[in-house]
Amino acid sequence: MLRDHRQLLVTFADKGAVRDYVAARGFAGLLPTTYGVLDTPDALLELNLPPAFVVKPTHGSGAAVVVSPAAPVDAALPRPEWGWVYAHVRPEAVDRRVLRDIAAGWMGKLYGQGPNEEWAYSRITPRIIIEEALEGEGGGIPDDLKFFVFHGTCRYVQVDTGRFDTRTQDFYTPDWQHLPLSGGPAWADPPRDAPERLGEMIAIAESLAAGTDFVRVDLYLLPERIVFGELTSYPAGGHSPFYPERFNDEFGSHWTVPRRYREV
Repeated sequence: MLRDHRQLLVTFADKGAVRDYVAARGFAGLLPTTYGVLDTPDALLELNLPPAFVVKPTHGSGAAVVVSPAAPVDAALPRPEWGWVYAHVRPEAVDRRVLRDIAAGWMGKLYGQGPNEEWAYSRITPRIIIEEALEGEGGGIPDDLKFFVFHGTCRYVQVDTGRFDTRTQDFYTPDWQHLPLSGGPAWADPPRDAPERLGEMIAIAESLAAGTDFVRVDLYLLPERIVFGELTSYPAGGHSPFYPERFNDEFGSHWTVPRRYREV
């Protein structure tokens, strides 16, 4: 976070630019359909969109409005002044003007801990990207699989489920051994079986991470395809604790600090 100021990290963090990176690596087929990348929030008012879609900022992480019929009936759009909101609402609950105001709020903010820590986000031109809404089994929000890749090798897989419901979070080794590790949310009960295409997803993650010392590669496994999520160099801004604490050292043991970080 403090020493790596390569343009590559800016590309990873930019939700628009990273699409070109993924395509150049030969994985264009993994990219979700894009309905628009907007330079001004007012363009949301006139954009022709399907009933289900996702709106998010290109210069941040963890902020999105997911519009789909699978959302709770009583879910409402958050107030724009709440900032980096993450919400799931039904199409009939969407007021385009409120959605525009949420987007405008995003575009006026610097994401993260500022340029002295999460430097890459400070180098991204704020835009709004609108993508297809992904559906998991049963039509709900799909599980989020996050692959921690150190020096080109996947060492851990994090699985988040129930993003807008009862959230669970589990960590596994690449051969799907469950780790007695907590990052905050409860474990899934019963434990989840290994995804059918786990090996393929690990290979994709390692290919996308080639050329850097660490990045987390987020993918979704839908019933019929694998979909790219994002590349994250700064998971939780470096502030997410592990319990028990020994896992901080275990994760770090896979990282060899590049010489260039020491020379800056």
